[in-house]
Amino acid sequence: MGFISYEESMDILSSLDIEPVGVRKLPLTQTVSMVLAEDVVATENSPLYPTSAMDGYAIIGSDQSLGRLEIAEINPAGSDAKDLEVLPGKAIKTFTGALMPKNADTLIPIENVSVEEGFIKIEEPVEVGFSVRPVGENFKEGEVLIKKGSTIGFAEIGVMASLNVVAPLVYQKPKVAILATGSEVLELGECSDNPAQIRSSNNYTLEALVASHGAEAIQLGSVHDERSAITDAMKSALKSADIVVTTGGVSVGDYDFVKDVVRDELGCEVLFKGVRIKPGQHVMVARRGEKFIVALPGFAYSSTVTFLLYVLPLLYRMRGCEYELPVVTATLKEGFAKKTKNKTEFAACRLLLENGEYFCDFEGKRGGSSAIMTNLLGGAGLLLVDESEGDKEAGEKVRVVRLD
Repeated sequence: MGFISYEESMDILSSLDIEPVGVRKLPLTQTVSMVLAEDVVATENSPLYPTSAMDGYAIIGSDQSLGRLEIAEINPAGSDAKDLEVLPGKAIKTFTGALMPKNADTLIPIENVSVEEGFIKIEEPVEVGFSVRPVGENFKEGEVLIKKGSTIGFAEIGVMASLNVVAPLVYQKPKVAILATGSEVLELGECSDNPAQIRSSNNYTLEALVASHGAEAIQLGSVHDERSAITDAMKSALKSADIVVTTGGVSVGDYDFVKDVVRDELGCEVLFKGVRIKPGQHVMVARRGEKFIVALPGFAYSSTVTFLLYVLPLLYRMRGCEYELPVVTATLKEGFAKKTKNKTEFAACRLLLENGEYFCDFEGKRGGSSAIMTNLLGGAGLLLVDESEGDKEAGEKVRVVRLD
Protein backbone atom coordinates (compact mmCIF):
# COMPACT_ATOMS: atom_id res chain seq x y z
CA MET A 1 0.00 0.00 0.00
CA GLY A 2 1.67 3.19 -1.21
CA PHE A 3 1.64 6.66 0.25
CA ILE A 4 -1.43 8.73 -0.59
CA SER A 5 -1.98 12.48 -0.60
CA TYR A 6 -3.49 14.36 2.32
CA GLU A 7 -6.59 15.09 0.24
CA GLU A 8 -7.02 11.40 -0.59
CA SER A 9 -6.77 10.47 3.09
CA MET A 10 -9.45 13.03 3.96
CA ASP A 11 -11.69 11.69 1.18
CA ILE A 12 -11.37 8.18 2.61
CA LEU A 13 -12.38 9.36 6.08
CA SER A 14 -15.30 11.35 4.69
CA SER A 15 -16.64 8.35 2.78
CA LEU A 16 -16.83 6.10 5.83
CA ASP A 17 -20.23 5.08 7.17
CA ILE A 18 -19.89 5.87 10.88
CA GLU A 19 -22.80 5.72 13.31
CA PRO A 20 -22.89 7.43 16.72
CA VAL A 21 -21.95 5.06 19.51
CA GLY A 22 -25.37 5.29 21.19
CA VAL A 23 -27.90 7.59 22.84
CA ARG A 24 -29.11 8.04 26.40
CA LYS A 25 -31.04 10.43 28.58
CA LEU A 26 -28.95 12.29 31.14
CA PRO A 27 -29.79 14.89 33.80
CA LEU A 28 -29.60 18.32 32.20
CA THR A 29 -26.64 19.52 34.27
CA GLN A 30 -24.56 16.51 33.18
CA THR A 31 -24.90 17.19 29.45
CA VAL A 32 -22.52 20.13 28.99
CA SER A 33 -20.33 19.58 25.87
CA MET A 34 -22.43 16.60 24.78
CA VAL A 35 -24.38 16.47 21.51
CA LEU A 36 -28.18 16.49 21.32
CA ALA A 37 -29.75 13.39 19.79
CA GLU A 38 -33.15 15.06 19.29
CA ASP A 39 -34.59 18.45 18.42
CA VAL A 40 -35.58 20.61 21.38
CA VAL A 41 -39.03 22.01 20.57
CA ALA A 42 -40.94 24.69 22.47
CA THR A 43 -43.98 23.14 24.14
CA GLU A 44 -45.61 26.51 24.82
CA ASN A 45 -45.26 30.20 24.12
CA SER A 46 -42.80 32.18 26.21
CA PRO A 47 -44.03 34.33 27.74
CA LEU A 48 -47.51 32.82 27.89
CA TYR A 49 -49.08 36.21 28.62
CA PRO A 50 -48.05 39.85 28.09
CA THR A 51 -45.42 40.59 30.74
CA SER A 52 -43.75 43.65 32.19
CA ALA A 53 -40.16 44.16 31.05
CA MET A 54 -39.27 46.58 33.85
CA ASP A 55 -40.55 48.21 37.05
CA GLY A 56 -43.23 50.82 36.45
CA TYR A 57 -46.96 51.39 36.12
CA ALA A 58 -49.31 49.40 33.91
CA ILE A 59 -51.62 51.82 32.15
CA ILE A 60 -53.83 52.36 29.13
CA GLY A 61 -51.35 54.14 26.88
CA SER A 62 -53.74 56.79 25.63
CA ASP A 63 -54.46 57.85 29.26
CA GLN A 64 -51.07 59.55 29.39
CA SER A 65 -52.77 62.58 27.87
CA LEU A 66 -54.62 63.02 31.19
CA GLY A 67 -51.31 63.89 32.82
CA ARG A 68 -52.28 62.33 36.16
CA LEU A 69 -53.48 58.78 36.98
CA GLU A 70 -54.67 57.23 40.22
CA ILE A 71 -52.65 54.28 41.58
CA ALA A 72 -55.25 51.54 41.96
CA GLU A 73 -53.23 48.51 43.08
CA ILE A 74 -49.77 46.88 43.28
CA ASN A 75 -48.85 43.91 41.05
CA PRO A 76 -45.68 42.10 42.25
CA ALA A 77 -43.82 39.61 40.03
CA GLY A 78 -45.15 36.08 40.48
CA SER A 79 -48.63 37.12 41.55
CA ASP A 80 -51.70 35.83 39.73
CA ALA A 81 -52.90 38.88 37.85
CA LYS A 82 -55.80 37.24 36.03
CA ASP A 83 -58.34 39.26 38.04
CA LEU A 84 -56.46 42.56 37.81
CA GLU A 85 -57.85 45.10 35.41
CA VAL A 86 -56.74 48.62 34.61
CA LEU A 87 -59.67 51.01 34.32
CA PRO A 88 -59.53 54.33 32.45
CA GLY A 89 -57.71 56.97 34.47
CA LYS A 90 -56.06 54.34 36.68
CA ALA A 91 -52.58 52.80 36.98
CA ILE A 92 -51.38 49.61 38.62
CA LYS A 93 -47.83 49.54 39.99
CA THR A 94 -46.26 46.55 38.24
CA PHE A 95 -42.81 45.01 38.72
CA THR A 96 -40.39 43.36 36.29
CA GLY A 97 -41.63 39.95 35.17
CA ALA A 98 -45.19 40.46 36.43
CA LEU A 99 -48.13 39.66 34.17
CA MET A 100 -49.74 42.74 32.67
CA PRO A 101 -53.26 43.46 34.00
CA LYS A 102 -56.23 43.33 31.63
CA ASN A 103 -56.69 46.41 29.43
CA ALA A 104 -53.12 47.59 30.15
CA ASP A 105 -51.15 48.01 26.95
CA THR A 106 -48.24 50.11 28.20
CA LEU A 107 -45.72 50.06 31.06
CA ILE A 108 -44.48 53.52 31.97
CA PRO A 109 -41.19 53.31 33.93
CA ILE A 110 -40.91 54.52 37.50
CA GLU A 111 -38.29 57.01 36.32
CA ASN A 112 -40.82 58.72 34.04
CA VAL A 113 -43.34 59.65 36.73
CA SER A 114 -43.57 61.31 40.11
CA VAL A 115 -45.90 60.13 42.87
CA GLU A 116 -48.24 62.55 44.59
CA GLU A 117 -50.76 61.39 47.21
CA GLY A 118 -51.82 58.17 45.51
CA PHE A 119 -51.49 59.49 41.97
CA ILE A 120 -48.72 59.36 39.39
CA LYS A 121 -47.88 62.47 37.42
CA ILE A 122 -46.65 61.76 33.87
CA GLU A 123 -43.31 63.55 33.60
CA GLU A 124 -42.15 61.91 30.38
CA PRO A 125 -44.67 59.99 28.23
CA VAL A 126 -43.74 56.80 26.40
CA GLU A 127 -45.01 55.16 23.25
CA VAL A 128 -48.07 52.92 23.51
CA GLY A 129 -46.86 49.34 24.07
CA PHE A 130 -43.64 50.44 25.75
CA SER A 131 -41.86 47.83 27.91
CA VAL A 132 -44.53 45.15 27.46
CA ARG A 133 -43.18 41.76 26.43
CA PRO A 134 -45.66 40.22 23.96
CA VAL A 135 -46.80 36.60 23.99
CA GLY A 136 -44.12 34.41 22.38
CA GLU A 137 -41.37 37.03 22.47
CA ASN A 138 -38.82 34.40 23.61
CA PHE A 139 -40.20 31.61 21.47
CA LYS A 140 -43.46 30.25 20.14
CA GLU A 141 -45.07 26.87 20.70
CA GLY A 142 -43.83 24.29 18.18
CA GLU A 143 -40.67 26.23 17.30
CA VAL A 144 -37.47 24.16 17.02
CA LEU A 145 -35.14 26.00 19.40
CA ILE A 146 -32.09 23.70 19.38
CA LYS A 147 -31.46 21.32 16.52
CA LYS A 148 -30.42 17.71 16.82
CA GLY A 149 -26.64 17.51 16.48
CA SER A 150 -26.00 20.72 18.42
CA THR A 151 -23.27 20.72 21.04
CA ILE A 152 -24.67 21.68 24.44
CA GLY A 153 -23.18 24.80 26.00
CA PHE A 154 -24.35 27.30 28.59
CA ALA A 155 -26.99 28.83 26.30
CA GLU A 156 -28.47 25.43 25.41
CA ILE A 157 -28.60 24.54 29.12
CA GLY A 158 -30.45 27.78 29.87
CA VAL A 159 -33.01 27.32 27.11
CA MET A 160 -33.71 23.70 28.06
CA ALA A 161 -34.05 24.65 31.72
CA SER A 162 -36.61 27.28 30.75
CA LEU A 163 -38.55 24.52 28.97
CA ASN A 164 -38.30 22.21 31.98
CA VAL A 165 -36.27 19.66 30.01
CA VAL A 166 -35.10 17.54 32.93
CA ALA A 167 -33.16 14.89 30.97
CA PRO A 168 -32.41 15.54 27.29
CA LEU A 169 -31.56 12.74 24.89
CA VAL A 170 -27.87 12.95 23.99
CA TYR A 171 -25.33 10.93 22.08
CA GLN A 172 -23.05 8.94 24.33
CA LYS A 173 -19.41 9.89 24.53
CA PRO A 174 -17.19 7.64 22.41
CA LYS A 175 -14.41 5.90 24.31
CA VAL A 176 -10.89 6.43 23.05
CA ALA A 177 -8.13 4.14 24.33
CA ILE A 178 -4.61 5.62 24.24
CA LEU A 179 -1.54 3.40 24.15
CA ALA A 180 2.07 4.56 23.85
CA THR A 181 4.55 2.02 22.50
CA GLY A 182 8.34 1.96 22.86
CA SER A 183 10.88 0.29 25.11
CA GLU A 184 12.51 3.70 25.60
CA VAL A 185 9.34 5.24 27.06
CA LEU A 186 9.19 6.06 30.77
CA GLU A 187 5.83 6.31 32.53
CA LEU A 188 4.89 9.52 34.32
CA GLY A 189 6.55 9.47 37.75
CA GLU A 190 8.83 6.55 36.89
CA CYS A 191 12.54 7.00 37.68
CA SER A 192 15.07 6.78 34.87
CA ASP A 193 18.16 4.60 35.05
CA ASN A 194 19.11 4.97 31.38
CA PRO A 195 19.89 8.19 29.50
CA ALA A 196 18.33 6.70 26.36
CA GLN A 197 14.92 6.64 27.99
CA ILE A 198 12.39 9.41 27.34
CA ARG A 199 9.45 10.58 29.39
CA SER A 200 6.04 9.51 28.11
CA SER A 201 4.07 12.60 27.16
CA ASN A 202 2.15 11.58 24.05
CA ASN A 203 -0.51 9.58 25.84
CA TYR A 204 -1.20 12.41 28.29
CA THR A 205 -1.31 15.03 25.54
CA LEU A 206 -3.79 12.91 23.61
CA GLU A 207 -5.85 12.18 26.72
CA ALA A 208 -6.25 15.94 27.21
CA LEU A 209 -7.31 16.33 23.58
CA VAL A 210 -9.85 13.53 23.90
CA ALA A 211 -11.40 15.09 26.99
CA SER A 212 -11.48 18.58 25.48
CA HIS A 213 -13.35 17.27 22.44
CA GLY A 214 -16.20 15.62 24.31
CA ALA A 215 -15.07 11.99 24.47
CA GLU A 216 -14.00 9.63 27.24
CA ALA A 217 -10.31 8.72 27.39
CA ILE A 218 -9.09 5.30 28.50
CA GLN A 219 -5.47 5.75 29.50
CA LEU A 220 -3.46 2.56 28.91
CA GLY A 221 0.00 3.96 29.56
CA SER A 222 2.94 2.51 27.62
CA VAL A 223 4.04 -0.92 26.45
CA HIS A 224 7.46 -2.17 25.34
CA ASP A 225 8.37 -2.87 21.71
CA GLU A 226 7.42 -6.52 21.84
CA ARG A 227 4.96 -7.92 19.35
CA SER A 228 3.14 -10.10 21.87
CA ALA A 229 2.85 -7.29 24.44
CA ILE A 230 1.51 -4.87 21.83
CA THR A 231 -0.95 -7.49 20.56
CA ASP A 232 -2.30 -8.18 24.05
CA ALA A 233 -2.62 -4.48 24.88
CA MET A 234 -4.45 -3.66 21.66
CA LYS A 235 -6.81 -6.65 21.94
CA SER A 236 -7.70 -5.51 25.44
CA ALA A 237 -8.19 -1.93 24.24
CA LEU A 238 -10.58 -2.99 21.47
CA LYS A 239 -12.84 -4.64 24.04
CA SER A 240 -13.52 -1.39 25.86
CA ALA A 241 -12.95 1.39 23.32
CA ASP A 242 -14.56 2.67 20.15
CA ILE A 243 -11.27 4.11 18.89
CA VAL A 244 -7.82 2.81 19.80
CA VAL A 245 -5.02 5.34 19.34
CA THR A 246 -1.41 4.21 19.49
CA THR A 247 1.77 6.27 19.31
CA GLY A 248 5.04 4.88 17.96
CA GLY A 249 5.82 1.65 16.16
CA VAL A 250 4.34 2.56 12.75
CA SER A 251 7.51 3.35 10.82
CA VAL A 252 9.78 0.84 9.05
CA GLY A 253 12.22 -0.05 11.83
CA ASP A 254 12.97 -3.56 13.10
CA TYR A 255 10.96 -2.88 16.27
CA ASP A 256 8.00 -1.10 14.71
CA PHE A 257 5.42 -3.82 15.31
CA VAL A 258 2.16 -1.85 15.51
CA LYS A 259 1.38 -1.94 11.79
CA ASP A 260 1.97 -5.72 11.66
CA VAL A 261 -0.14 -6.34 14.76
CA VAL A 262 -3.04 -4.32 13.35
CA ARG A 263 -3.00 -6.15 10.06
CA ASP A 264 -1.94 -9.70 10.99
CA GLU A 265 -2.90 -10.25 14.64
CA LEU A 266 -6.09 -8.18 14.87
CA GLY A 267 -7.37 -8.82 11.35
CA CYS A 268 -8.25 -5.18 10.72
CA GLU A 269 -9.03 -3.60 7.39
CA VAL A 270 -6.27 -1.07 6.76
CA LEU A 271 -7.88 1.98 5.18
CA PHE A 272 -4.55 3.62 4.50
CA LYS A 273 -0.96 3.42 5.71
CA GLY A 274 1.27 6.34 4.84
CA VAL A 275 0.25 9.85 3.82
CA ARG A 276 2.34 12.48 2.08
CA ILE A 277 2.30 14.90 5.01
CA LYS A 278 4.87 16.45 7.31
CA PRO A 279 4.87 15.64 10.17
CA GLY A 280 3.44 12.14 10.51
CA GLN A 281 3.81 10.47 7.13
CA HIS A 282 3.62 6.94 8.57
CA VAL A 283 0.15 7.41 10.10
CA MET A 284 -2.19 4.45 9.69
CA VAL A 285 -5.98 4.21 9.98
CA ALA A 286 -7.63 0.79 10.20
CA ARG A 287 -11.09 -0.56 10.96
CA ARG A 288 -12.48 -3.68 12.60
CA GLY A 289 -16.27 -3.75 12.53
CA GLU A 290 -17.53 -0.50 14.02
CA LYS A 291 -14.23 0.22 15.78
CA PHE A 292 -11.17 2.07 14.55
CA ILE A 293 -7.46 1.92 15.20
CA VAL A 294 -5.39 5.00 14.45
CA ALA A 295 -1.65 4.40 14.71
CA LEU A 296 0.26 7.67 15.09
CA PRO A 297 3.99 8.40 14.98
CA GLY A 298 5.97 8.43 18.21
CA PHE A 299 7.35 11.97 18.15
CA ALA A 300 5.27 14.31 20.31
CA TYR A 301 4.62 17.02 17.72
CA SER A 302 3.84 14.46 15.01
CA SER A 303 1.41 12.49 17.13
CA THR A 304 -0.44 15.63 18.20
CA VAL A 305 -0.83 16.97 14.67
CA THR A 306 -1.93 13.62 13.22
CA PHE A 307 -4.40 13.18 16.08
CA LEU A 308 -6.04 16.45 15.09
CA LEU A 309 -6.15 15.40 11.45
CA TYR A 310 -7.23 11.77 11.71
CA VAL A 311 -8.74 10.99 15.11
CA LEU A 312 -11.00 14.00 15.59
CA PRO A 313 -13.08 13.42 12.42
CA LEU A 314 -13.83 9.86 13.60
CA LEU A 315 -14.47 10.94 17.19
CA TYR A 316 -16.92 13.68 16.21
CA ARG A 317 -18.97 11.45 13.95
CA MET A 318 -19.24 8.92 16.77
CA ARG A 319 -20.55 11.81 18.91
CA GLY A 320 -23.28 12.51 16.35
CA CYS A 321 -21.80 15.58 14.66
CA GLU A 322 -19.12 16.62 12.18
CA TYR A 323 -15.64 18.00 12.65
CA GLU A 324 -14.06 20.58 10.37
CA LEU A 325 -10.44 21.56 10.74
CA PRO A 326 -10.56 25.18 12.02
CA VAL A 327 -8.64 26.88 9.21
CA VAL A 328 -8.38 30.67 8.96
CA THR A 329 -6.70 32.94 6.41
CA ALA A 330 -3.72 34.88 7.76
CA THR A 331 -1.03 37.20 6.43
CA LEU A 332 2.56 36.03 6.77
CA LYS A 333 4.77 38.52 8.60
CA GLU A 334 7.93 36.76 7.44
CA GLY A 335 8.94 34.31 4.74
CA PHE A 336 8.53 30.56 5.07
CA ALA A 337 10.83 27.98 3.49
CA LYS A 338 9.02 24.72 2.83
CA LYS A 339 11.08 21.79 4.07
CA THR A 340 9.83 19.09 1.70
CA LYS A 341 8.57 18.78 -1.84
CA ASN A 342 5.45 16.83 -2.74
CA LYS A 343 4.12 16.77 0.82
CA THR A 344 1.46 18.76 2.63
CA GLU A 345 3.16 20.49 5.56
CA PHE A 346 1.71 21.51 8.92
CA ALA A 347 4.34 23.86 10.35
CA ALA A 348 4.12 25.34 13.83
CA CYS A 349 3.66 29.10 13.76
CA ARG A 350 2.45 31.91 16.00
CA LEU A 351 -1.08 33.04 15.14
CA LEU A 352 -1.99 36.63 15.99
CA LEU A 353 -5.25 38.54 15.77
CA GLU A 354 -4.65 42.24 15.18
CA ASN A 355 -7.53 44.65 14.54
CA GLY A 356 -9.77 41.81 13.43
CA GLU A 357 -7.22 40.35 10.98
CA TYR A 358 -5.07 37.24 11.40
CA PHE A 359 -1.31 37.33 11.00
CA CYS A 360 1.28 34.65 11.58
CA ASP A 361 5.02 34.46 12.14
CA PHE A 362 7.51 32.00 13.61
CA GLU A 363 8.69 33.87 16.69
CA GLY A 364 9.65 31.38 19.41
CA LYS A 365 9.23 28.36 17.12
CA ARG A 366 12.26 26.11 16.90
CA GLY A 367 13.32 24.41 13.71
CA GLY A 368 14.34 20.78 13.86
CA SER A 369 12.66 17.42 14.23
CA SER A 370 9.01 16.54 14.77
CA ALA A 371 9.66 15.98 18.46
CA ILE A 372 9.52 19.63 19.56
CA MET A 373 6.27 19.77 21.50
CA THR A 374 7.07 23.22 22.92
CA ASN A 375 6.36 24.60 19.44
CA LEU A 376 2.66 24.21 20.25
CA LEU A 377 2.86 26.63 23.19
CA GLY A 378 2.14 30.34 23.09
CA GLY A 379 -0.78 31.05 20.77
CA ALA A 380 0.37 28.47 18.25
CA GLY A 381 -1.23 27.57 14.96
CA LEU A 382 -0.33 25.23 12.12
CA LEU A 383 0.65 26.79 8.82
CA LEU A 384 -0.95 24.56 6.17
CA VAL A 385 0.97 24.35 2.90
CA ASP A 386 -0.29 21.94 0.21
CA GLU A 387 2.09 19.50 -1.45
CA SER A 388 1.81 21.44 -4.72
CA GLU A 389 2.87 24.70 -3.05
CA GLY A 390 6.37 25.97 -2.42
CA ASP A 391 8.03 28.62 -0.27
CA LYS A 392 5.99 31.56 0.97
CA GLU A 393 6.97 35.22 1.07
CA ALA A 394 6.20 37.84 3.70
CA GLY A 395 2.85 39.46 2.99
CA GLU A 396 1.30 36.39 1.37
CA LYS A 397 -2.09 35.14 2.42
CA VAL A 398 -1.84 31.64 3.90
CA ARG A 399 -4.02 29.08 5.63
CA VAL A 400 -3.48 28.42 9.33
CA VAL A 401 -5.12 25.81 11.56
CA ARG A 402 -6.22 27.39 14.83
CA LEU A 403 -5.22 25.44 17.91
CA ASP A 404 -7.09 27.47 20.52
